[in-house]
Amino acid sequence: MSREGEVREFCRQCGTAVRTWQRPAVTVDMLIRYQGGIVLVYRRNDPINWALPGGYVDYGERLEDAARREAREETNLELEDLEQFHVYSDPERDTRQHSVTTVFLAAGSGELRAGDDAERVAIFTPSEAPHPLAFDHSRMVRDFADYLREGRRPR
Repeated sequence: MSREGEVREFCRQCGTAVRTWQRPAVTVDMLIRYQGGIVLVYRRNDPINWALPGGYVDYGERLEDAARREAREETNLELEDLEQFHVYSDPERDTRQHSVTTVFLAAGSGELRAGDDAERVAIFTPSEAPHPLAFDHSRMVRDFADYLREGRRPR
């Protein structure tokens, strides 16, 4: 693969070289306000660690719908007052692959319960969140704490 993401593959039927491009995965993560804190999930899958709820956007799915789906699957919560917080795109943010995530702010409603690939769920204040979190989620929680304190979103 070249630096630009071009991948040389070959047609299985005729052997002709075909140019394709590798693209980053699109994901969503949520900073869910619930009972005086934010919701974190303990991941059942690699990397096994505490993280914000989130996951991959399905083909044909809007980001907002993916956020609602992932929150429901991992935390059993419905999201209210959903708004985009920031986009994180560092190619090193996920060691498994290059991914770009849109982080949403929302209030959670319902009964908090772990599901899908979340082994357990808990509520933490930003200052009490375990460190480090999976991926670049510690940075997201710090950015959220700064936003609460200063009213300014990350740049």
